[in-house]
Amino acid sequence: MTMLISKIKDAEKIIRKDMTKEGIRQSFLSNLHYSLAKDEFTTTSHDSFTALAIAIRDRIVERWITTQQSYHQQNVKRVYYLSLEFLIGRLLGNNILNLDLEDETKKAMEDLGLDLEKLRDQELDAGLGNGGLGRLAACFLDSMATMGIPAHGYGIRYDYGIFRQKIINGYQVEAPDEWLKLGNPWEFARPEYAAVVRFYGDTNVYHDQFGRLRVAWWNTQDVVAMPFDIPVVGYSNDVVNTLRLWSARSSEEFDLAYFNSGDYEKAVYDKMFSENISKVLYPNDSNVLGRELRLKQEYFFTAASISDIVRRFRVENKDFRDFPNKASIQLNDTHPALAVVELMRILIDEELLDWDTAWDITVRTFAYTNHTVMPEALESWAVPLFERLLPRHMKIIYEINARFLREVANAFPEDHERLRRMSLIEERDPKRVRMAHLAIIGSHSINGVSQLHTDLIKRNIFRDFYELYPERFNNKTNGITQRRWLKKANPKLSDLVSKMISDKWVTNLDELKKLETFSTDRSFQEKWRDVKRQNKIHLAQMITQTNGIKVPMDSIFDVQVKRIHEYKRQVLFALYIISEYLRMKDSSKEVHSPRTFILAGKAAPGYAMAKLIIKFINSIAEVVNNDRKVRDWFKVVFLENYRVSLAEKIFPASDLSEQISTAGTEASGTGCMKFMVNGALTVGTWDGANIEMAEAVGEENIYAFGLKADQIQEIRRQGYNPSAYIEKSPMLQRVLRMIRNNFFSYSEQGIFEPILNNLEGPDPFLICADFDSYCRIQQKISKDYLDQETWTKKTILNVARSGKFSSDRTIREYAKDIWDIQVEGRK
Repeated sequence: MTMLISKIKDAEKIIRKDMTKEGIRQSFLSNLHYSLAKDEFTTTSHDSFTALAIAIRDRIVERWITTQQSYHQQNVKRVYYLSLEFLIGRLLGNNILNLDLEDETKKAMEDLGLDLEKLRDQELDAGLGNGGLGRLAACFLDSMATMGIPAHGYGIRYDYGIFRQKIINGYQVEAPDEWLKLGNPWEFARPEYAAVVRFYGDTNVYHDQFGRLRVAWWNTQDVVAMPFDIPVVGYSNDVVNTLRLWSARSSEEFDLAYFNSGDYEKAVYDKMFSENISKVLYPNDSNVLGRELRLKQEYFFTAASISDIVRRFRVENKDFRDFPNKASIQLNDTHPALAVVELMRILIDEELLDWDTAWDITVRTFAYTNHTVMPEALESWAVPLFERLLPRHMKIIYEINARFLREVANAFPEDHERLRRMSLIEERDPKRVRMAHLAIIGSHSINGVSQLHTDLIKRNIFRDFYELYPERFNNKTNGITQRRWLKKANPKLSDLVSKMISDKWVTNLDELKKLETFSTDRSFQEKWRDVKRQNKIHLAQMITQTNGIKVPMDSIFDVQVKRIHEYKRQVLFALYIISEYLRMKDSSKEVHSPRTFILAGKAAPGYAMAKLIIKFINSIAEVVNNDRKVRDWFKVVFLENYRVSLAEKIFPASDLSEQISTAGTEASGTGCMKFMVNGALTVGTWDGANIEMAEAVGEENIYAFGLKADQIQEIRRQGYNPSAYIEKSPMLQRVLRMIRNNFFSYSEQGIFEPILNNLEGPDPFLICADFDSYCRIQQKISKDYLDQETWTKKTILNVARSGKFSSDRTIREYAKDIWDIQVEGRK
C-alpha cells in the first residue's frame, strides 16, 4: 500500500510539474473534478479560471519550496519590504508570463474550447492599495524575485480593498471591494506562524532578580495575526519569493458564557471588534474611532511582521548582534515606522539587550523611503491616543527622543529652535508623535524617489536631519517592471520590439536602446503605428461598452489616470478641455487634431474637493459629448473604478500622458514611466520623475511647460496672487465665467463654487499661474501630431530611452547602496 501511495504521489508530481500543453490541460481537468467538484454541467466561467489558476499555482509551488529551502540552507541575508499597500492586481496572467507558459497555456485552453483572455478577466483585482505607493511595492517584489534577491513582502490582507468606484449622475459612489468573495486561489493560510499582537494595557517598571531595570506590559487586549502567503514568481529563473499578508483574528472566537446567558451579540463581540483591524484599506480617519483603527492597523502588521522576522532569524542564528547581517527592513513610507519601536521593545524587553546595543542593531537594520515633499502630508499621531493604545511603545519613544535630542544639542549647542523642530514630539494641543522623524532617527538610510524629490527633502522638510546625518540621505528614482507593463500589458508592441532587437529587454530594459536605429525607418514606423491603432481600437471598444461613448479613432488619446487630488491638478486638465471646447465653438476650422480626453481615478471617500472634481469632469463630459458641433472631433471620457487591470488596457492605447502636478509636489510618479514604455509622449511640468525622463529622452521629445519648483517657491515667498494671472489671460477669464454661470451645472446651480473659490482665492497649486503655458504647449502638440512621421519617431525614442525607469535598476541600487546584498551571479 505504501508503495502504491508513493507511485500515485509521483504520478501527481509529474503532472503538476509538466510544463507542456498536455500537462496543463490534464491539471486543469483534474482540478475541475477533484478540487472544485464540478462537471461539464455545473462548471462556471469562474470555476474554469480557478481550475487554471490552481494548475499554474501547482507549477509554482515546487519552485517556491526549493527557493525557500535554499535561503534557509545558505542562511542568506534577506530583504523585508514592509508596506501598508501592495497593489498586485490580477496574478494569473503575470504568473503565466513569468513561468514562460503563455503559449502552452493558451493552446491547452484552446483545445478545451476556452479563451485564455476571457479566463483572465474572471479574476478580481487584488485591490490592496490606493495608488502609486502600492503599485511600486508590487513592482519591487517582481524585480526582487526576478533578480534572485531573497525577499519577503509584508502587508495586510484586507477583507475589502480600495473601494469599488461607481459613477452615478457624475458623482463618485463607493461600494465595497469584495475581492475575496469568490476565494483567492493564490494564497496559502499559514496558521502555524500566527502571531499575537497586543494593544492597550498597563506598564510596570521593576527590577528583576539580577537587579536589571525591566518593564512589564500586561493586562493587554490581544489580537491574533493570521498569515496568508502569496508566491511572487521571478521571471524565467525558478525563483519564487513570498508576500505575507496578515489577517486579524480574535484570540477568543466565541464566549460561551455570554451565549448561554442569552447575550448573543456580546458572545461574538470580541471577535468582530478584533477582526475590524484588517477589514478595509484606509478606514476614514476623520473621526476618533477611524484614527484609532488606522493606528491599530499600522501597529498590527508591523508587530506581526517583526515577530515573524525575529522568529526566522532565531531558526539559524543565536547572537542578535548579527541581526543586521541577516535582515534588512525597508519601510515603504511612514506607515510601518512603528517597526522601529517594536524591534527595540523585543530587543530590550525580551532579549534583555542593553539600550545602546539594541539601538545600534535597530538603526543598522532599518531603511526608510520617503514619498512626500509636502509637510502637511507627513503622518503624526496624537500622544493621548498613542499612550492609550500602545503604552509601552510610547515610553520607548520618549526614551528615543530624549537621547536623540541630547545628540542634537551636542551637535548644535544653544539652538533651541532646532531642538523643537527635530523632536519626535510635536508640541501641539494635543502633542503628536512625528512618524517621519521616528523613521529617520531609526534608520541608517533615508531615500527619496526622484532626484528632485531627494533634493527638496534635503533642502526643505528634512533639512535639519540632513545637516545632522548627511551620509544617510540618498536618492533611488522609482521604476516599473517592464514585464507587467510592457510584455504583459502590451503584447503586440512587445512582440514587435522582440522581433527587431530580441527579447533581452525583458530582464534588461537598457536593451531597448537598440530601437533608436529604427526610429526613422518608415517600414518600422508603419508597423509601430499599426500596433498603436490596434490598441486604440481595443480601448475604444471597451469605452463604448462601459460608457456608451463612441470615440474618434483618429483623435489623440489624451490621458490622465491617477488618484484624484488637488496637487495632481485634474482641474487644470479640465480647464484646458473647456478652453479647447470654446475654441472649437468659435471656429471649428482651426482644429488641428481631434482629441479624446480620457480620465480615471478614485477620490478618498472623505476628500470632498476631490469628489467634486470628479463631478466637475463628468459634467463637462455631459455637455461636450452631446454638443453636435464638436462631438465628432472631441470626446471626454471618465472611466470608473480605475485599477491595475484597467490600467493595462489604457497605457498601450494612449498617445499623450498628462503629468501636470504642481512642480515640487509629486515625489516621483510611476504612471509617467508606464506611459513612456508604451510609446505615449509626455506633457508635463518640471516635477518628480518628469525631469529625469526629459534628461533621458531629450527635451525635444517631451512636452514640458510651467513654472519650476524654485520659481514657485519664490512666487509663494513674495505672495502669490492668482487674480494677476487671471487678468492676463482672456481665455482663463472666459472659462471661469462659464463655470460661474453654471454652463456645466444648469440642473445643479452653484455646485462648482468651491472650485471657483479655490482658483480665484488661494489657488494653492498655482493652476492659474500655469494655465496659459499649458494651453500653449497643448497647441504645439496638436500641430505636431499632424506630422505622423516625426511624432512616431518621438514615440519610438521614448520607448528606446526608457531603460533607466525599470524597477530592476531601482532594486539593484537599493541592494548595492542600502541592503548590502550582491545581485550579480545570484540565480
